[in-house]
Parts: sequence; C-alpha cells; structure tokens
Amino acid sequence: MSKRSPAPPPSLPEEMPPPRSRYNRPRRFFSIWGLVIGLILGMGGGLAYAWTISPVVELSTEPWQLRVEDRAHYMVAITLAFAGDSDLNRAVERLLTLQGQNASTDIFQQVADTACRLASTGYVDSNSGLAAIRSMMQFYQLQGRSGCADTLIPANDIESTAVVVIDASTPTLPPPATKTPTPPSAVEPSPTAPRVVVPTSVPQRDFVLANVSTFCDAQISGVIEVFVQDFGGVGIAGMPVRVRWDSGDDTFFTGLKPERGPAYADFEMEAGKGYIIDMPGRSDPSSQQLVAAPCTTDAGRDAVTSYRVVFLPAS
Repeated sequence: MSKRSPAPPPSLPEEMPPPRSRYNRPRRFFSIWGLVIGLILGMGGGLAYAWTISPVVELSTEPWQLRVEDRAHYMVAITLAFAGDSDLNRAVERLLTLQGQNASTDIFQQVADTACRLASTGYVDSNSGLAAIRSMMQFYQLQGRSGCADTLIPANDIESTAVVVIDASTPTLPPPATKTPTPPSAVEPSPTAPRVVVPTSVPQRDFVLANVSTFCDAQISGVIEVFVQDFGGVGIAGMPVRVRWDSGDDTFFTGLKPERGPAYADFEMEAGKGYIIDMPGRSDPSSQQLVAAPCTTDAGRDAVTSYRVVFLPAS
C-alpha cells in the first residue's frame, strides 16, 4: 500500500488593495492649479512693482526713438530755432538725429512732408501752430524742396501792420470867396516835407512771466527750468528764451529735450551769479534776478538753488 503525499496547504487569499480616496491618492510632482495661481500672483506683483513702486524712467531716449507726433514737435523746434539763429549746420545736425536707421532719407524733404501732415490737421488752428509750419516752409523752401503745405498755408507769412500816414506839412486852406482874386501864395508846401508814420495800435507782449518757484535738489543743482505753455496748459515747442547776466547772455529754445515735453527748456547757472530771464521780443524781463545761491536739500546735501519758470500767453 503506497503512501500518499500530503496535500499542499491551502493558498492564502490575495491581499485586496485599499479603496481609493482623497487621502491616499498618488502624489504628483506639480499642481496645475498651483502653477496657474503662482503665475497670476507673479505677473500681478511684477506689474504692480513696475507701474507703481519703481516705474521705468527713460533718460537716454534718442530723438529717432520718439513717437511720430513727438518727432514732429522736435522738428518744429529745430526749424523755429533756425529761424532765430540761421545756423544751418546746427539744424542739419539736429535733424540727422531724427533719422536713426534711415540715414539715407532726404532730411529736408522730411521737413516738407511733416509740414504737409501738420497743415492737414487742426495744428494750424492756433497762431503758434501756424507760425511753426511757416518756419518749416521757409526752411525747406530755402533748400529747394516743396510740399502740400505750400498750397494749404497762405504765402504771406508776415501779416502787414496797418499804419496811418500823416503828412506833416501844413495844408493850404482854400480862401473864402471874394470879389477880388487872391494872389498866389508865396510859400508852397515842399514836396519833400517830412512824413510821420503812426501805428494804429501799441505793440503788445505775447507772453508774461506767470510763475517763478525755487527748489533745492542735488541731482538738478543750479538749473533754470523753463516751461512755455498756452492757455490750456499745452506746451509750445520752439519758443526762444533768453537769460542775461553781468558778463553775457544766452538764448535757447523749448522742445529740444523731447523726453521733458515740448514746453521744456533749461539753462545751467554758475554759482553765485544772478540772472534776468525773458522771451526776447515776446515778454518783459523778470523784475528780480534769479540768484544761484547755495542751499541744502532735505537729505542734508549741499546744492545750488534751482528755479522753475512758467511763461503763459498774455491775456
């Protein structure tokens, strides 16, 4: 009788995996929602920092990098400056800075095209805008260029001043009627008698010195900042400004620093000197000198007093 081998032990039941729940889900390397929220917070914080806390201030903008309308104002300032000093070389050097990568463009024709564009808009509705375009026309016409402004703007760029001419000679009154003829007068009025020209109105100043304020800044030390604006507070480019001191004078123009706006011009003073400021032929001089006196900033740094001067149209 053969032995029977013992039966194998019964196999244990396989262990069942635990049921899935929100507590034992497999972990991922990153969360999509966390990534989205992080991006939103990062972008919002970056924009808040760039716009409010530390905004970017452009200090080295080249003229060719300006917007189209700002380049037009810069060009107006150049031609108005040329009308004042007739320095063609300086005007050409300034116009070349507007070309940038287009160095082969005809700069004089650019002035003509810009004048054409401005003459087709409301820029000519003011006397200052009309004078600006006429200065551009004079500039490019001297170089043999032409544009549509030649037909849009009247040719008489200088308005004639009405005058009254008074004959200084004594007129001979007709004698009363008599029965005997009046002998001819022995004194006849000379045909070359002097003539006196009397203007119909007294010349008026275009601008007034509306405000002068001082400030002390170590970064802007001993500087006269000038702003020439119209009644609406809009800056006017190309306006001449003059400073005079005991040993000389200097004339400069608004709008040549486009990053500060078309109304802006400045002059660096010499410490200890006093200056009189005006717009030559367009305003009365300042009644008091602007003295470059020493001052101390709020941070305790030594500097020279600076001035902020505003010219407005005469009422």
